Amino acid sequence: MKIMGSNDPLPKAEVGDWKTRRERATYLIKEMAIPVPGNIKSKDYETTGFDGNKILLGWYEKEGTAKGGPAILYFHGGGYISGTVPLCWRPKLSIQATSDAYAVLVWLHDRASELGVDAQRLAVMEESAGGGLAAALTHYNLEKKGPALAKQILMYPMLDDRNVGAHPNIGEFTIWTPDDNKTGWGCILGNKAGAADLPLSAAPSRMKSAEGLPQLYLNVGGVDIFRDEGVEYAVQFGKVGIECELHLYPGCPHGFEGLAPESAVSKAAMANRNRAILSIDKVGDSKLV
Repeated sequence: MKIMGSNDPLPKAEVGDWKTRRERATYLIKEMAIPVPGNIKSKDYETTGFDGNKILLGWYEKEGTAKGGPAILYFHGGGYISGTVPLCWRPKLSIQATSDAYAVLVWLHDRASELGVDAQRLAVMEESAGGGLAAALTHYNLEKKGPALAKQILMYPMLDDRNVGAHPNIGEFTIWTPDDNKTGWGCILGNKAGAADLPLSAAPSRMKSAEGLPQLYLNVGGVDIFRDEGVEYAVQFGKVGIECELHLYPGCPHGFEGLAPESAVSKAAMANRNRAILSIDKVGDSKLV
């Protein structure tokens, strides 16, 4: 892909330069964008966030979908730098972004009947920074005793603000670099990044026990700088007997499914992800499909 090679149209960014990184991400998203299928209908909603800000919501549903099925609260990635939800457009701690996400979860739960979904079959899902926000939300939701979640589906989630050092075993395959990571966490945490006293709702990697959290599906590539934090996070679920499905794809970089969607490993990863979605059961239940 030219975005990754010598024809990359934008200069490399220094640590802290989130504006250039946002430009690069916007370019990449446009290059990789695919149209919404014609059998998917959508509707726009909004709710109020942590500081009174309006949060725009998009509801997507396949035509002919039976009522009473699951719903997924999906958070986009972007390293806490880019995307349509303005996580870093105003200085704010991650706890505030997590609170905004919680407001959306409550909104979804309270309107489950209106939307035709089962309030006991709600899941959170996303990739990269969105996966980190989804994970943070599960901790915040547990703390608030909020709506029960049936599952969390995390793709190469961004969990650890301390992950800013070199990765000698990844090297040239690093698509999202330690400098990118330091910049992204700086956008969402400011000078709190790396602090020892961050709550789980800001930095999920600080978790000591997964007790009380929903079932986990997590996948990550073998040459992704989020590899170790993802694997270590997933292990915590097994230790307390919470159902966990972990996939580590050898030789795969960050966002590999989008970079090479026709590859065998990408197709396998998407099949596993789809199976995880189709197996969202009621809270407390478990089934394999």
